[in-house]
Amino acid sequence: MGRLDVNRSGEMEVFVRVVELGGFSAAARAFRMTPSAVSKLVARLESRLGARLLNRSTRRLQLTPEGCTFYERSVRLLAELEEVERGAAASEVPRGRLRVNTNVPFGTHFLLPLAPEFLARYPEVSLDMVLTDQVIDLVEARTDVAIRAGSLKSSRLVARKLGETRMVIVGAPAYLERFGMPRTPRELEKHNRIGFGYARAMEGWPLKERGGPIAVPPVGNAQVSDGEAVRNLALAGLGLARLAAFQVQADIAAGRLLPVLEERNPGDTEAVHAVFLGQGGHLPARVRAFLDFLVEKVRFS
Repeated sequence: MGRLDVNRSGEMEVFVRVVELGGFSAAARAFRMTPSAVSKLVARLESRLGARLLNRSTRRLQLTPEGCTFYERSVRLLAELEEVERGAAASEVPRGRLRVNTNVPFGTHFLLPLAPEFLARYPEVSLDMVLTDQVIDLVEARTDVAIRAGSLKSSRLVARKLGETRMVIVGAPAYLERFGMPRTPRELEKHNRIGFGYARAMEGWPLKERGGPIAVPPVGNAQVSDGEAVRNLALAGLGLARLAAFQVQADIAAGRLLPVLEERNPGDTEAVHAVFLGQGGHLPARVRAFLDFLVEKVRFS
């Protein structure tokens, strides 16, 4: 039981952050330390363990086989330590700040309306919500949970599926009265198609044509940063938009927007996931409660 002067969990936490952020400088900023202090801490850790954990070069750090093993076990141990401390201090009661990053449509139509109920159920939790359609790095942004739509790239993140939403092309009655209701996918080329100002996995709007499936690119005189901005421009009569059904179902029911080319809609859907950092199911109580709440409450039309 010797060496009580060694803060082993602190060393593990710094080492894990160096790996996840990709360098000493980034980890130093996260811990408000100097890069040299972080480098010396890792070197001290390697000396104590008698093993090299990182291969250093001028451009990047690379884990050694021993480093990989130590990193994976450190992540599990730190998660377990956090759970032990929370369990002893709060009997597993969800509490503390929960940082959530969500795309704007999900945040507008689901998260914000559900927030009062979640906070009433878990009064010791506080929500810190950021709405943006830009994909963020959860580690760098110190975010607990992010909501992402569409296909997921492979990563260290764990994903929990919340459902799938149907996609639909819509236009305002005033716009369609002025420019006409398109009857075939080819006729979309004559219309203003509102798009996004950043790269998306899908390059065009998928539709069924008699000769087979086609994709019509969203080409028009306006591009915006998020799905709700697209919806608002469509409501203003600027052009046609392809959006998630949950975004526009109330607008369609009220006659503010009309579905376009539904008979040519291939029925494609977009999956929505909650993604988070978690190894082996070890999650803070506040994160687990939030994920369970979303699965319980979120329903896509």
